[in-house]
Amino acid sequence: MTTTQINETEQLEHFKAHIAAGGKVESTDWMPDEYRTALIRFIEMHANSELMGVLPERDWILRAPTLKRKLALTAKVQDEVGHAQLLYRLAEDLGKPRSQMMDDLLAGRTKFHNVFHYPTHTWADVGVIAWLVDAAAILSQKALLGTSYAPYARTMQRICWEESFHIKHGFDIVVTMAKGTAAQREMLQDALNRWWGPLMQMHGPPTPPERDRDLTVWRIKTRCNEELRQEFIAMYVPRVWELGLALPDPALHNNGDGSWSYTTPDWNELRTVVSNNGPRSAARLAFRRAYYDEGAWVRS
Repeated sequence: MTTTQINETEQLEHFKAHIAAGGKVESTDWMPDEYRTALIRFIEMHANSELMGVLPERDWILRAPTLKRKLALTAKVQDEVGHAQLLYRLAEDLGKPRSQMMDDLLAGRTKFHNVFHYPTHTWADVGVIAWLVDAAAILSQKALLGTSYAPYARTMQRICWEESFHIKHGFDIVVTMAKGTAAQREMLQDALNRWWGPLMQMHGPPTPPERDRDLTVWRIKTRCNEELRQEFIAMYVPRVWELGLALPDPALHNNGDGSWSYTTPDWNELRTVVSNNGPRSAARLAFRRAYYDEGAWVRS
C-alpha cells in the first residue's frame, strides 16, 4: 500500500470509531464517499416525501368544511413545503445540486414515501393522514435527532416541532368526525380501512435491503424499522379503539409482553408503489412536472 492509501485507511478507521462512539459529523468535516452517498440518498428521499406529501392534502384546501379548517390545512401544507426546502439545502451542501434532485424526482429516478402515492377520497382522509401518517413519520423523524450528521439533526429539531402540531390538527379532525353523525363516522372508518395497509408498510420490512442496513452502520438511522412500527402500534392502536373505531386486521392484538402481533404487510405492494407505480404516482409526478415547468421563468 502507498503512503496515501495508508493515510486514507487510517482516516476511515478514525471516522468509523468517531461514529461508533456517538460523534457528530459537520458538513465541512472529512467523510468517506460511502457515507456521503448514503446521506444524500436518505435526505433526498426525505425531501422528496415532504414535497410530494403535500399533494394528497392540497386537493382538499378548497373543499375543507370550514374557514378554520381551510386555514389550518393551508398552514400545514406550507410547513411541509418548507421542510422540503430545508432538506434539499442539506443535500445540496453534501454535493448534489437541487436542479439535479428535481430532475431525478420528476423523471421518476428517485423515490418518495409510499403513503403519498395513494388517493384521498374524502375529508376523513385528511384527518387520518395528519394524525396517523404524520404520527408514524414523526417517530422516524425523532429518531433522526440522534443521527450522526449534525446539520440533519439540527434541522430535524424544527421539523419535529412543527410536525407535532400537524398531529394535533389531524387528531382534532378525527375526533370531530368520530363524535359526529353516523355518515361522518362511516366516512372516517372507511378512511381508516383504506390507509391501514399503507401505514403498516410505511416503516419498511423488518429486515431492510443491504444498502439500507448501511444507514444504521453509519448511524444515519438510529432505530430499526420493526422497532418504529411496534412503537407506532403501541401508541396509536389503543387511541383508535378508544374512539370506538375498528382496524381492518383481525390478527392485531397486544401480546402482553410489550409487543404486538399483526398481519404481515404486503411488501411486494410497497416495492411496487415506491417505484412510482402506485395508484396516484403518475398523476402526482405529472402535476409536479407541470408546475415546475411553469415556474422555470422564476428560476431563470
